[in-house]
Amino acid sequence: MSVTGQRYLACEIWLCTDSQGPGRQNAHMDALVTGGTGRLGSRLIGPLQAAGHAVRQMSRRGTGPGGVRGDLASGLDLATALAGAELVVHAASDPQGDPWEVDVAGTRRLVEAVDRSRLQHLVYISIVGVDRIPYGYYRAKYAAEQVLLASGLPVTLLRVTQFHDFVDFLLDTARRGPVLPVPMGWRVQPVDVGEVADHVTQVCAAPPAGGVVEFGGPEDLSAADLARAWAAARAPGAHVVATPVPGKLSAAFRDGAAVPSSGARGRRTYGQHLHG
Repeated sequence: MSVTGQRYLACEIWLCTDSQGPGRQNAHMDALVTGGTGRLGSRLIGPLQAAGHAVRQMSRRGTGPGGVRGDLASGLDLATALAGAELVVHAASDPQGDPWEVDVAGTRRLVEAVDRSRLQHLVYISIVGVDRIPYGYYRAKYAAEQVLLASGLPVTLLRVTQFHDFVDFLLDTARRGPVLPVPMGWRVQPVDVGEVADHVTQVCAAPPAGGVVEFGGPEDLSAADLARAWAAARAPGAHVVATPVPGKLSAAFRDGAAVPSSGARGRRTYGQHLHG
């Protein structure tokens, strides 16, 4: 593969990234998790239940224990799924489909269907950098944030960094035989998905922020550092090639747009993830 081919492949792979008043906030609530069968959504059920909440998982098919059906893309069964919910964790997303239909229009449908007389807190799961990185999916996530801010609902927009296992997937997909090309100078701060689930549960217990809060992993790392650690643990012999990637998107990653500037941090490092 040519250097130019590696450059653009690396860029593409790395991105495919009843009201009871305020005193009720920390009490046990009737909770609904959208995207309940997804990477994060499925991990939220245990911590939320351990905190005393009665939890339902919303998905298009409504499968699994506590599963209810609700389709953000069409609005089908949304009102039924949301009926009585005091806490909503909005974790549904469609990065590989049509995020403008699911993430943006779907969030509008959710806002219209929610029971405002019952809702105490809506926590939206977003991504660090959606306001700074010029990438289509990120623009859709940022637009969904604006829908929620304009809704008048009690919201917290929780932006998190990339999950450890998603980084694994990106690196495994990027490898071409013995060569592992990654974008030069890109900065990331991956986080353990279990720690994100625990932090979401803590955010749910706090009053709505009415804006953005951030959560990331403990280490600010370059893409090349991550790739070398991954290769050593998962693909011995792979040769990491840090390749310059031009354009505004790459400049944003080099400038730290994907790294949180504030908020709490997880403790589990990417190295600890790799070694179990």
